Amino acid sequence: MVQFSIFGIPVRVEPMFWLTIALLGSFGSNLSDPGAFLKIALFVMAAFVSVLIHELGHALMIRKYGHPTQIVLTTMGGYATMPAGRLSRKQSFLVTAAGPAIQLFFGALAMFGAGFLSETPGLTGEVIGAFIQISIIWALFNLLPIFPMDGGQMLAAAMGPRRVKGLHITGMVVAGALGILGLIGGQIFIVAFMAMFCFQNYQMYKQYT
Repeated sequence: MVQFSIFGIPVRVEPMFWLTIALLGSFGSNLSDPGAFLKIALFVMAAFVSVLIHELGHALMIRKYGHPTQIVLTTMGGYATMPAGRLSRKQSFLVTAAGPAIQLFFGALAMFGAGFLSETPGLTGEVIGAFIQISIIWALFNLLPIFPMDGGQMLAAAMGPRRVKGLHITGMVVAGALGILGLIGGQIFIVAFMAMFCFQNYQMYKQYT
């Protein structure tokens, strides 16, 4: 387990983060290629920086509102801790939005900067390319209105506690539709994720019926 602090915010990186990100980076790779493991390592490096930036967006906003926080990077991403029930709906919305917003900003900044480089060295180009791809795709994916992803949490803050059933119905519909599209396109990875989100939202929906 890796632990450090950034901007005074404690960060803990659990072993499962490295494992799941490496598995994601190896998806579709030819592992018999001598350079495959180097590319996976570069992908993991880029993902670590991008996801850390995302969680920093959440954590810095939490601290702005005067609450303690720490970042935990774990399976397929991470989270920034905060005291339960201490944020207003508006504050909760802004805290959640800050993660994908700063990740998209740095992804766009890297893309803009890469456009000025006529020749990017091989390894540097690999890292920058992976960082841009992860930052933009990860942020946009997180903005889907599926609870408990960022988009779902933003929708929860906007709808309020009285419309919680609608929140989870929306999550089931969106996840189900994307799962069907993934099945049609042969994207088993997407199908598995959307099935998991569908089930999670169904379980939460049942608690309010």
